[in-house]
Amino acid sequence: MVTINDLLEKVKTYNYDEIDMIKKAYYYAEYMHNNQIRESGEPYITHPLNVACILSEMHADSDTICAALLHDILEDTKATKKEITELFNKDIANLVDGVTKLKKMNFSSKQEQNLANTRKIITSVRNDVRIIIIKLADRLHNMRTLEFKSEFKQKENAVETMEIFVPFAYNIGAYKIKSELEDLSLKYLEPDKYKSIDAELKNNSISNERVLKEMLLTIKVMLSDENIPNVIKTRTKNIYGVYKQLESGKNLDDIHDLLALKIIVQDVKNCYYTLGVIHDKYKPINSKFKDYISNPKTNMYQSLHTTVFGPNQKLAQTQIRTFEMDKIASFGLMAYWDINKGEARNKMQEDLKNKYQFYKSLKEIDETFKEPEKFVEYAKKKLFGNKVYVYTSKGEVIELPEGATPLDFVHKFSLPIQNITAYVNDKKVDDNYKLNNKDRVLIYCK
Repeated sequence: MVTINDLLEKVKTYNYDEIDMIKKAYYYAEYMHNNQIRESGEPYITHPLNVACILSEMHADSDTICAALLHDILEDTKATKKEITELFNKDIANLVDGVTKLKKMNFSSKQEQNLANTRKIITSVRNDVRIIIIKLADRLHNMRTLEFKSEFKQKENAVETMEIFVPFAYNIGAYKIKSELEDLSLKYLEPDKYKSIDAELKNNSISNERVLKEMLLTIKVMLSDENIPNVIKTRTKNIYGVYKQLESGKNLDDIHDLLALKIIVQDVKNCYYTLGVIHDKYKPINSKFKDYISNPKTNMYQSLHTTVFGPNQKLAQTQIRTFEMDKIASFGLMAYWDINKGEARNKMQEDLKNKYQFYKSLKEIDETFKEPEKFVEYAKKKLFGNKVYVYTSKGEVIELPEGATPLDFVHKFSLPIQNITAYVNDKKVDDNYKLNNKDRVLIYCK
């Protein structure tokens, strides 16, 4: 079982000066949650402590760690926001308030309350992205301990996780949390398929590991001969990722990124040089090459992806990136705590507004729909539904909801929609043409 000492030891490795504040938050939370028990039978304090530990793995700042420890006290105890401000500081109080559900007495029905709380979660990033980061860590620990809930609650939580929290984790680039949330949700929504895929992956693991190890050692030697410092890691696709591919009609052997090597080098120049070294040794599948360094994903993920024929003609994907790209690939905006240190919070919020495409869409939806029901409906469709990715005439990647048309593309850039002519892949199309992944879109306004 995780203890306060485990948390403090982790935080000491990157933020020794704030240990006393974190201790204070823990003991205050422990006092306020005294005699409260989780459904597992454990003292309630174990939950906020685990949430804080999850965040410490990403080197979260002390305000975020403290808010994680205190995140349920406004909802479940007699503590007040004013009291938290006086005992700690205004930022911690605002974070705790941000993750606290709206009280039932303010609504005429449970549905109305749920919709308002969903809206509060989704729009929290406009004030401070750390609020949703705490909520993601909170949801992750709750999903890890979901076996103590009833079957109905398990499925209800899993559905909500897939609808709201998984897309949110993707939108801020938190792939590590996203993958675990997907697998945990699938475990309760499709338990038989989860167990079947898990067993298949384990059965394939010995031969797969042999292929990856052979490739890893070969590439290590080649890069050493070229004087390119590197770190190479292996990666196996998560269970939900395999499930999606199998549901689309593929066989396990057809999944090109089932096996992957992550090759981490010092700079962008060596990323491309390493790509050449790999292609010189292993034959690539040209259609599977992706350059997310020159064209980052809309959540700022960067890497080179190439799928090659490895030993025994096994398909294996190699992902080539710098050390900073690797941190962002795992943790997204949360990597800023490590990269930007004391400036992380401001840099997170600045880049979220200026670089992450979902933020602009969220802002528009929030300002358009005053009723929580309409807001949640459109947010799920526009922000969290399936996406297509198209190119502008300048080669920029634009994210649009599945089923988007040239009119949606025009709306994305706030252009007038009257008298437009749309060209997709150099061919004139109607305004209601459904855009597909990788379409090149050019709009003429008369």
